[in-house]
Amino acid sequence: MIKIAIAGYGNLGKSIRGLVEREEDFELVKIFTRRDPKSFNDHIFESLDNILNYKNDIDLVIMALGSAKDIPEIGPRLIKDFSTLDAYDNHKMIKSYFEKIDKIAKENQNVAFVSTGWDPGLFSFNRMMAEAIIKEGHTTTFWGRGVSQGHSDAVRRIEGVKFAVQYTIPNQEILKNIKNDLKDYKSYETHKREVFVVAEQDADKERIEREIKTMPDYFSNYETEVNFISEEEFKKDHNKMPHGGHVVRVGLGLDSHTQMISYNLDLDSNPDFTAAVCLASARAAYRFKKEKKFGAHTILDTPVNYFSSKSHIELIEEYL
Repeated sequence: MIKIAIAGYGNLGKSIRGLVEREEDFELVKIFTRRDPKSFNDHIFESLDNILNYKNDIDLVIMALGSAKDIPEIGPRLIKDFSTLDAYDNHKMIKSYFEKIDKIAKENQNVAFVSTGWDPGLFSFNRMMAEAIIKEGHTTTFWGRGVSQGHSDAVRRIEGVKFAVQYTIPNQEILKNIKNDLKDYKSYETHKREVFVVAEQDADKERIEREIKTMPDYFSNYETEVNFISEEEFKKDHNKMPHGGHVVRVGLGLDSHTQMISYNLDLDSNPDFTAAVCLASARAAYRFKKEKKFGAHTILDTPVNYFSSKSHIELIEEYL
C-alpha cells in the first residue's frame, strides 16, 4: 500500500483524490491546503504549514499545484523532507528545475518524480521513442483543441483576473497534410491560443491583455486572442476541461520509403487523465524509493513496468 498525500486541491487535486479512492494499492493520508482546512468540513484536509507533522506517515507527496509559481517555490522545500511527484509543465525550465530538485533530493535521500503527465510525460516518451526508431525525419506535436491547465493557471495569476481559461488550438490544415510535409515547424506556427477572461471590476483590461500576450514561455510568439466575458457566460460555456493532441514523426526508411508514427490522445477531462498518469508515476516513484535510487527521475528514465501494479511476469504474459 502506497501512502500518499496531495498538496493542493484545485482541478488536478480533486481528480487525484477521486482516482485514489478507486485504486487498491494507494491510501490517501492527507490533503494539504493553503486555505483554511476547516472550510472543507472534512478531516482529510490539513494546513500545508503542518505537513512536517506527518513526515513518518507519508510515502509520497503529489504536488497538485500550478507550474507558473507554486511548484518552483514549494517543490524545493518539500523534497527536503518528503519524496514528491509533480506535473511541472514549463518545458523551457524543466532542465534547470530537474537539476535543482535532483541535488536536494540526493542530499536528503528522497525521490522526486518530475514533470509527469501527458505533456510533458507521455508525449515526451513517445517523441523520444519515435525519434530513436525513425532516425531521419521530423517530429511535430499538436496540442488541442483543449484547455491547458498550466496556461490557464498562469493567466489567473495576473492581477485583476477573476476567472480565466485558455484553449490551445492546432492548425488543422498542417495536421492533415503532415505526412507529406517535410518542414520542421515551431509550436507557435502550428497553434493559436484563445483566452477567455473574467476581469475584476474596474480592472485594467488593456494591461491584462498585454501581460497575457507578452508572457514568456506561455504566450509570447503565439497568435493569441484574448476575450473578456461576463462571469455568467464563463460559468455557462467554459466549465469543462477537454484536451488532447498528436505526436507525429515522419521520416524516411530504405529506398526513400516514407514512415510515420502517430500517437493520439482525445480527452474529455484533462485533469482526470493527468491525475491517472500521476498515479501510475507514483508507483514508479515508490519503487525508486524502495530501491534507494534517490534523486530526481522522469518518465524518460523509468522502466515501463514500474508504472503498473502488476508483477513483471504478469506483464510479460499479458502484453508480449
